[in-house]
Amino acid sequence: MVGPSRPQIVLFGSSIVQMSFGHGGWGAILSEVYARKADIVLRGYYGWNSTRALEVIDKVFPKDALVQPSLVVVYFGGNDSMGPHPSGLGPHVPLPEYVQNMKKIALHLQSLSESTRIIFLSCPPVDEAKVRQNQSPYLSEVIRTNELCKTYSDACVELCKELGLQVVDLYSAFQKADDWETVCFTDGIHLSAQGSKLVAAEILRVVKEAEWRPSLHWKSIPTEFSEDSPYDLVAADGKTTLNSSEWTYFWEEQWE
Repeated sequence: MVGPSRPQIVLFGSSIVQMSFGHGGWGAILSEVYARKADIVLRGYYGWNSTRALEVIDKVFPKDALVQPSLVVVYFGGNDSMGPHPSGLGPHVPLPEYVQNMKKIALHLQSLSESTRIIFLSCPPVDEAKVRQNQSPYLSEVIRTNELCKTYSDACVELCKELGLQVVDLYSAFQKADDWETVCFTDGIHLSAQGSKLVAAEILRVVKEAEWRPSLHWKSIPTEFSEDSPYDLVAADGKTTLNSSEWTYFWEEQWE
């Protein structure tokens, strides 16, 4: 492990998490915003549902780890909400089981430390027409409907209210965006750069508004090695230096 020690923000979920560092992804955005402040750790698993996540939760988040995450952002639900396959195979998880899985994941994360915070992301909508258009010849029919997405999203939001967890209602947030079906997705399911901007903005809003002590808002976390140095850039007067450690103007307006 490299030092100095920083707060860890872990992204745990399925493909929307695994792919969050590509194509202007929301994970990459968080890494930029939290540069020199916190480490963004990716634990994304393409195609997974909440049942598979629960099977490995102890390995991904061992209770005896020397360092526990400061924040875990959790997303499962898109694959769970797929229509069931007649064979009984596939990622579909019945709604009551999904809720129980997510509750067990939340309780495990809460047990890691008193200072570990949690944000759940609920199931976003999909572009149903594009999903049908992009059916793969190598896969059985993928059944993804917004009726199912909303049912699982609502259940996730309700669970978070019950447990007192922070939640981003992605289904509702996407619906508010203009032309969300065409601008927020690459294939009808996975996020475009515009869709990722929306996710990042919602996460940062929740972090800023949460009454956590200590705060995990990026402006509240000290910048690593931010002391003045004669090796800083030389100022226009030619006699002094300017410390660039806190120069965040290039994203401050967008993510403030």
